[in-house]
Amino acid sequence: MNDSYPMNESELVTPGLVTPGLVTLGETLGLLVADDVGPLAFTRGMRLSMGGAESNVAIGVARLGVAATWIGRLGRDPVGDLIERHLLAERVRCIVRRDDAPTAIMLRERRTGTSSNVTYYRHGSAGSHLSPDDLPDDVVEKAGVLHLTGITPALGPGPAAAVREAMRRARAAGVPVSVDLNFRSRLWSAATAAPVFRELAAGADMLFAGDDEARIALEIADPADATPEQLAERLAGLGPSQVVVKRGRHGATARIDGELVDVPPVPVQAVDSVGAGDAFVAGYLAGRLAGREPRDRLSTAAVTGALAVTVPGDWEALPRPHELSLLTAEEDVQR
Repeated sequence: MNDSYPMNESELVTPGLVTPGLVTLGETLGLLVADDVGPLAFTRGMRLSMGGAESNVAIGVARLGVAATWIGRLGRDPVGDLIERHLLAERVRCIVRRDDAPTAIMLRERRTGTSSNVTYYRHGSAGSHLSPDDLPDDVVEKAGVLHLTGITPALGPGPAAAVREAMRRARAAGVPVSVDLNFRSRLWSAATAAPVFRELAAGADMLFAGDDEARIALEIADPADATPEQLAERLAGLGPSQVVVKRGRHGATARIDGELVDVPPVPVQAVDSVGAGDAFVAGYLAGRLAGREPRDRLSTAAVTGALAVTVPGDWEALPRPHELSLLTAEEDVQR
């Protein structure tokens, strides 16, 4: 391990969480969101928060009563402090190495009431220096599930090596591996991502992908060339026994241990769609770690994904167990 960046493990005593829990790794960024709708140049202020696919899932799992650990690098700066503080407040165990490089930032412009633009400041960031040395002994090996995304390998050779090493350790220890492909066009092209996505899928037990991400992995150019069911079948052919093709407002299509399952959407008034996919994954994995059946996991995932879009923010609306019936309760009140 590189002694110039000592590891810091921040942990809260959180009795009552389901263990063994989720372990994940990746980059979490500071997030600046414009207060106003419209061009960024005219906004009157911005709100500082945080966001990252892996930490979003960790928060979602922890809120549903399952232990979660996030491994990553943060800068020696106030944004890094904010991220660690938020994660600890959400009962997520943090295994963090502080780096001399800055914590990455993403800036979100609310260009219209229903759309946003994101600008990233992450080149050379602390998170891009993630490496296999950042994986402590026996953390991945003792996990209930290792969760990875296709974002981390796109950050550079070190993060890609960390993902491969984490997956290797998990498979050697018999720990189930979850992968969400999570394509980011700002980080790499579809052609570059495709073989890495297939490699991740081959090592996964549970695979999540948007329909567009599924086509990237399978190198299908025309959406008309494969239905969601066919995408799920073909992804399963790469190795995972459980595949979920996320289809946004159209629900999801899953292939679970050879059986195709249609997951209907949960009707909701969307305010901010960012983080919905992470919330879906969190709902599914929390159910998996709690020992629930696949159909129950998918039902919970649909609800968590729907609740996530009801308020602004990447993770703020992630539900706790008693809130999973909120949407049904709202329908009852309206009647």
